[in-house]
Parts: sequence; C-alpha cells; structure tokens
Amino acid sequence: MKCKRCESPRVVSVTGKCSDCCSWSLGDEENDGYLPGDMGIGGGDYIEFRFCLECGQIQSKFPRPPTEIETGEEADDEEEEGEES
Repeated sequence: MKCKRCESPRVVSVTGKCSDCCSWSLGDEENDGYLPGDMGIGGGDYIEFRFCLECGQIQSKFPRPPTEIETGEEADDEEEEGEES
C-alpha cells in the first residue's frame, strides 16, 4: 500500500484491543470506554488504522462526516463495517 498523500510505501498498520479502556476527546467532549466507530480509526474495543511513517497521514476516507459525538445521533453501523482505512 502507498500513502494517499505522499505515495510513500512506508505505511504501517496499527491494531490494538483496549477492552473498554480507551480514552478520547473531541472538542469539549471527553470519555473513557468504547472507541466510537465513526472516526475512521476502529471502534468498540479495537483501534485499527494505518498511517504513513514518511508524512504522518492517517490512511482513511476524509473528510469524515460529523461523528455521533458531534451530532448526538447514533452512527449507521452498516457504513462503518468493512470500511477500508
């Protein structure tokens, strides 16, 4: 895989299981527990993303639509499942 920004082949894939122990913040909103699934970096217990070691670009679809955190509405699970990062 090549980076979407700089086309470097130095793209690393990161995965992790945080078992309800994830912390995140967006604007004034902060939370611990499950990772929201509509940010493009995983969801639930799992963090999954790719990024370029050359330029730092996260490899996902951008721009992201407003998140559940921002809108207060539940995200569409069908859109999140199987989304290519």
